[in-house]
Amino acid sequence: MSAEKFKEGKGVLIDQNWFQSWHKLKQPRPPLVKNILVAFFAGGIVCLLGQFILNIYISLGVPVEQAGNPTVATVIFLAALLTGFGVFDNIARLAGAGLAVPVTGFANSVTSMAIEFRREGLVLGTGSKMFALAGSIIVFGVVTAFVVGLISALI
Repeated sequence: MSAEKFKEGKGVLIDQNWFQSWHKLKQPRPPLVKNILVAFFAGGIVCLLGQFILNIYISLGVPVEQAGNPTVATVIFLAALLTGFGVFDNIARLAGAGLAVPVTGFANSVTSMAIEFRREGLVLGTGSKMFALAGSIIVFGVVTAFVVGLISALI
């Protein structure tokens, strides 16, 4: 290939396409069945832990209908605590999507953002970056709850 074609950009596109196809062939395939099973069982363990915490709140006298609220708050607290100690990422590396999908993944991502930007200050660092991620989810949850409550009240 001549230097003129390379400068014009014609030869670069051919080489990039060749490299991308070669790279795709050489890239190792992920073990899908293993990843699916690990995520399934890890998510099951999170649910089992949540059920155990729920049963503790019920045994402490919290009504069954209301025991879910402190249970979710406790699971969120535990995930945030494990993230703060740097343990959650190691567990998530092993468990895969089983930990990322439930509320624990949301708690981990919010806590990670707060930790990452804490040097920028409490308001502009921790607060704004943490709610940059969580804000849209919180707003969507509040609006959805309002609409569902309004439909429930009308029916």
